[in-house]
Amino acid sequence: METKDKYDALIITAGAGMGVDSGLPDFRGTEGFWKAYPVIKDLGYSFSEMANPIWFVDNPELAWAFYGHRLNLYRETIPHQGFQLLLEYGESLSDGYGVITSNVDGHFHKAGFSDNQISEIHGSINHFQCSTSHCQDIIYDAPEDVIEIDTSSFTSKSIPKCPLCGSVARPNIMMFGDWGWNPTRTRDQETSMNEWIAHLLRDQKRVIIIEIGAGTAIPSIRRNTELLSEKFNATYYRINPRESEVNGNGIAVSMRGLEGIKHVLKEIKD
Repeated sequence: METKDKYDALIITAGAGMGVDSGLPDFRGTEGFWKAYPVIKDLGYSFSEMANPIWFVDNPELAWAFYGHRLNLYRETIPHQGFQLLLEYGESLSDGYGVITSNVDGHFHKAGFSDNQISEIHGSINHFQCSTSHCQDIIYDAPEDVIEIDTSSFTSKSIPKCPLCGSVARPNIMMFGDWGWNPTRTRDQETSMNEWIAHLLRDQKRVIIIEIGAGTAIPSIRRNTELLSEKFNATYYRINPRESEVNGNGIAVSMRGLEGIKHVLKEIKD
């Protein structure tokens, strides 16, 4: 049977584990974060402490060493084969696909997914905003320049500046304790995604949901998956090597991202 006879649309929900098979660091727990950033281990900061907008005010050289390294890394990394497999499957369905992700790396865009069908709920490192509260609320594409970093001291040699006021810029990412994040771009994405979902619900479309690499520490993606499954009374696959527990219509897949994607797509198509 053709896959498009079984389902009309694919909803992809993805967390940080989606990028591991592309070679991106696994920040699971403090030890995983410190393994990726040993200098920060010496400083004694956790991921949540580093992912805080206060650093752009108090220590922009450290803030941009951390976010500059991530930006450089995400730009250099090629999305793994699983992205293409999901894209091809989604494009084969009559009502296409939608992506809801907490990842800020822009890899779904990079892999060829349509900008109009991606909702980045925590923002994007590939877009900047001003770090001050008094500047105009604009969001702009990150400059193509590589952020130069002194790896021994873990300080940035170049500090991106706001094109309007010249203050320190920051990524358009929702950080911890972040009252200065500009959510305009993300809200526009969410509006577009919600309109597509409303269309699917209104026309009683048959939906399949595949979740990849979403953990329980920040469960926003898992909640999205389960809520959508309830709305559509749809099956969802939860691909996660360590936290694959499910409820309702869920099917647990205790595998890493790429392996799990191949397994699930084969099961769906058989």
